[in-house]
This record gives sequence, structure tokens and C-alpha cells, in this order.
Amino acid sequence: MDKLGHLTTSYYIGRLGYDAWRWAGMNENKSIWIGGLSGFFYLTAIEILDGFSAEWGASTGDLVANTMGSALFISQQLAWHQQKVLLKWSYHPTAFPHYRPDLLGSNSIQQVIKDYNGQTYWLSANLRSFSCKESRIPKWLNLAVGYRSTGMTGAGNNPTIYEGIPIPSFQRKRLLYIAPDIDLTRIHTHSTTLKWVFEAIGFLKFPLPALEISSQKAKFRLLYF
Repeated sequence: MDKLGHLTTSYYIGRLGYDAWRWAGMNENKSIWIGGLSGFFYLTAIEILDGFSAEWGASTGDLVANTMGSALFISQQLAWHQQKVLLKWSYHPTAFPHYRPDLLGSNSIQQVIKDYNGQTYWLSANLRSFSCKESRIPKWLNLAVGYRSTGMTGAGNNPTIYEGIPIPSFQRKRLLYIAPDIDLTRIHTHSTTLKWVFEAIGFLKFPLPALEISSQKAKFRLLYF
């Protein structure tokens, strides 16, 4: 989950960097490379600082994830001059922070960032962009595959006690999701304000029905976020 967070962050910083350089008047190719690599360089600088920290340490996996995030943006922009495949994110509150507020967040704002149990990372592909020009598929319709882990009250394993209080035993599980999605940035509007809003929240997976798949069974969710 942490590596997916790195990958997604690197992707979106690169996308923002590209948009900033294009707005400033830089040509397409330079904007792709300089802007697209912004996420990699920014997160690598943080990784270097982590490497000098006794508490954290540098992570090869983080560097690989940072590279993949930048590569996903750059490769699509070079090949298609658009992002046909997006990385997206969603979150819902869980009960797990109650048992480990130090690790999973002691308030709602912290939990959105720290509670991996409630986060889902998505790979969302635009169907119209992969079809023929005559297709009647709506321009904004995507198909998304999501990944989530749950049952975690610790990093590598779940502790049995926290500050003298026993923690229930939870099964750590990986879950996959298949769901339709909406690419808000492809919705046509003449409103400059709406365009800005759609761009700002475009990284969020739109709440829609989803098929949840675990190692034991598949389950339909009427609405998942």
C-alpha cells in the first residue's frame, strides 16, 4: 500500500509539473520530461533525507515506485499526448485506528493519510480513448481496477497489545475491485470554475457499484468508495 502511495504521488506531481510548464509556455517535449520527472526528483529528495534518518532509512522499493509513477505519466504523454490510464485514490473510514491511533491516526484528517485499511488505489482506463473514433461510448466513462489491504493494526504484523490494552486478532487481507469510473476531466463544460474543480478532484475514484474479490469469495457492493 505504501508503494502504491509513492507511485500515485509521483504520477500526479509529474502531471502537475507538466501542466505548469505548458502554462508557462514551454514546448510539449520539454514539459513532458522536465514536468513529468518532477515527482521522481521531489520524492527522491525525501528518500535521501530518509536515508539519513535512524527511524526510517532509505527504501529501494520506494525509489522503484517513484520511478514507475513518473514513467506512467511520461510514457502516455509521449505516445498519445493524453492520459488514457489514470491512477486514482479513494478512502472510507474504518474502525482500526481505534486500536492504534499512534500508527493509523488519532483524528479524521490523520486517518485519511495514515490508515491504509481505508484506502484503495485504482488503475482507471478511459474506454473511449481505446476504442474507434465512431464509438458511442461516453468520453468520460472509465473502467477501473482497485487494490486494497485490510485488517492491519501494524506494519509487518499485527501487535496483540497497545499501551497495556489487548488488540483483537484481525485477518490481514488483500482485496481487488472492478468498477466503472468517471473521468471528470473529460466532461465537457463551458464553465471555467467547473473545469478547475474537475481537475482538482480528478484523482478521486468516483463512488459507483463495484465487484469485490478476495481469496475466499467475490461480493457485489452497491456503492464503493
